[in-house]
Amino acid sequence: MRVSALCFLLALPFAAPALAAGGNDDAPPTATQTSKDCTKDQIWDEKSKTCTDAKDSRFDDDTRYRAVRELAWAGQPERALQVLATMHEGETDRVLTYLGFAHRKAGRVEEGLAYYEKALQQNPDNRLARSYLGQLYVEMAETDLATVQLAEIRLRGGQGSWPEQALAHAIATGETQNY
Repeated sequence: MRVSALCFLLALPFAAPALAAGGNDDAPPTATQTSKDCTKDQIWDEKSKTCTDAKDSRFDDDTRYRAVRELAWAGQPERALQVLATMHEGETDRVLTYLGFAHRKAGRVEEGLAYYEKALQQNPDNRLARSYLGQLYVEMAETDLATVQLAEIRLRGGQGSWPEQALAHAIATGETQNY
């Protein structure tokens, strides 16, 4: 018992940066002034307490990514796309996932589908991309395809995660999520 507690405490400093970097952070984002007060491609700068252009060099891609997630959660897909366009990391699977999500929520379903597929080609373990893809299939009345994505999420260690729960809910009820 003590050994496992010690291992947990030793691993804790390494877990937080991975989540902050947008790793497999399944928790819904917290609303900030980015989604409440800022406009276009602006995000909230906590230091200056102002809405600032997302291209500003004070922001790194992880900060921009958190803003994209927040905007997606807030139902602002066009703004999420504007902030995504300011990121420097290129077409990583996390960027591709949110390109897919934002295009899908903006009504460009085929583009969304293509981005989800590209994200999963890069990282087949991307549970969020699988959940969003499955939810798209639910919206398209392709429940069998959605169920395949749910099984993949579970196979890849996603039992009990937000992506699994959201997709299972969508399959059961037909209701999809904004995050």
